[in-house]
Order: sequence, then structure tokens, then C-alpha cells
Amino acid sequence: MRFAAGLDGGGTKTKVAIADESGRMVETFTSGPINYNGQDERVVERNIEEIVTRIGMVCGSLEHCAHICLGAAGISATGVTERLTVAIRKAGYRGGLTLAGDHETALYGALSQPHGIILIAGTGSICYGRNEQGCTHRTGGFGHLIDDEGSGYSIGRQLLEALVQASDGRIPPTVVSERIYETLQLPNGSLNEVIGFVYDPQRTKKDIAALAPILSEACSVGDMAALNIARQSAEALFELLAPVAERLGLQSGNLALAGSVLLHNSFIQSALRGRIAESYPGLSCILPKHDAAWGAMMIAKNMKMN
Repeated sequence: MRFAAGLDGGGTKTKVAIADESGRMVETFTSGPINYNGQDERVVERNIEEIVTRIGMVCGSLEHCAHICLGAAGISATGVTERLTVAIRKAGYRGGLTLAGDHETALYGALSQPHGIILIAGTGSICYGRNEQGCTHRTGGFGHLIDDEGSGYSIGRQLLEALVQASDGRIPPTVVSERIYETLQLPNGSLNEVIGFVYDPQRTKKDIAALAPILSEACSVGDMAALNIARQSAEALFELLAPVAERLGLQSGNLALAGSVLLHNSFIQSALRGRIAESYPGLSCILPKHDAAWGAMMIAKNMKMN
């Protein structure tokens, strides 16, 4: 019996899916992160060794694992694919190996096929498509400093903007302010403490993105500042989609909506669906059928079968 393994290397964990040659899932598990862009090199190599060792245990030996596909963010950064390859080989794996962007594995997992479009809005934002001729196009995903509009980070930043603008009178009072103070556990509502939170050298984009759920709560009570942010976010996400659909001739078919923002904020999702229906009535919005680890596993299975 031969096996295929798919890895979804996220920023905080790695999910692994292993299937036999018939496509039957035999095991899934999670392990530590394997992202060289955000982790110590020794930690990444130790996590890879643990993952490869467990794959070998599940398959009976590493020789029975015919192919591994690893999907991860930042895979295109200089030197990353080489370092990952070296680490996996050092861990003892000698079989087939495919390294891909996490948007590629997420597309396959979401649509259960290698072609179509996926629009992801989580901490960051990205749109990726592949047509039946094998042509691909990607928009977004270039990081929070210059991109990631419509993402959780972008929403968190806009919520903080609303707070400071309401505090100095540039916009009317907003419930966003109260909710930020509550979330940050600042009962006295100190603007200076919020500024201290934002500019703390230890602050990360994930800390700012963690404020994004406030948007849904504020929208639900009709807060104008929140509703404006939701509309702007939906429009920014549509702007990611349009070039992918146009360049690849994918104005019809399936579009998977993924990521915490699109899956959990009904106001943004609804506004985006409306915008898509106006411009691309033949494009059907669906929620992901499977996750990126499943998609990576299917890529590995197809590679080993060829």
C-alpha cells in the first residue's frame, strides 16, 4: 500500500492529511508551524522532523509514502523552498515532493478540483484562480504594510481609525469605540492606552486582526462607521476578484469564499455576494468543501499516480 500526505503550513500550526492510494483518508493531525518567515530555523526543522517521523509511522515506513505536498504562505520568498526541501530530506524522506503556495492547496481543497477561483480574507487577503488550460493568476497577498485590503488586519486597523476619529470629532460617536475598550480591557476608555497598545514594539498584525470580530457586532446595531467599513471591505475584496476572473476567463463557474472574515462576517459576505451577482451573474459563490491540508493531499495523490 502506498500513501500520499498533504501539509498545510500555517503561521501557528501545521495540519497534515494522509490518504492511501485509493484516496481514503487514514489520518489527520496537527503539529507545530513550519514557516521560516515567522519562526526560528531550529524550531521549524524540529517541527518538520516530527511531522515526517509521524507520517512514516502512519504509513508503516517513509518508503510507503509516495508523495508529500507542502502548501505554505511565503513559499515564494528567496531561499524558502530550498530550505524546506533540505529540512524534509534531512528528516529522512526520499519520496516525491511538491512545494506550493497555500493559496494553491486551498483552492484544490475548497473546490475539490484544481481549477476555479478562491478568495481568502483572513488575517491577510488574497485571490487565486486557475483555469482548465492551466493558466493561473493571483491578486493580493503582499502583506499588511502594502496590501491585504479587506482582511482582518485591515478591518482591525479601520476600527482603530474609527475610534480615534470619533474621539477628536472627525466622525460622529460610534459603538466601535466602546467595543474596542472592552476588548482591550480598558474600562476607563483611555485613548492613550489604545495608542500605547497599537504602537507597542511587540504588537503584531495578528493582534490588530483580532479586533475584526467587533465589526459584526457594531454592524448588527446599525452603527454607520461599522457599516461603512463593511462596505469598503466588500468592495476591496471584489477588486481582488475581478482581475482573476477576467484574465482567466472565469466569469462563470465556482468561486470559493474562505477565511475568517468571509466565513464569519455576514455583512461583508452579503455585500460581496451582491457585488458579484451584479458583475458576474454566472459565478456561483460557495463555501469551502475541504481545507488546504486535504487539497495538498489530493495534489500529492495525483502526483504519485502520474
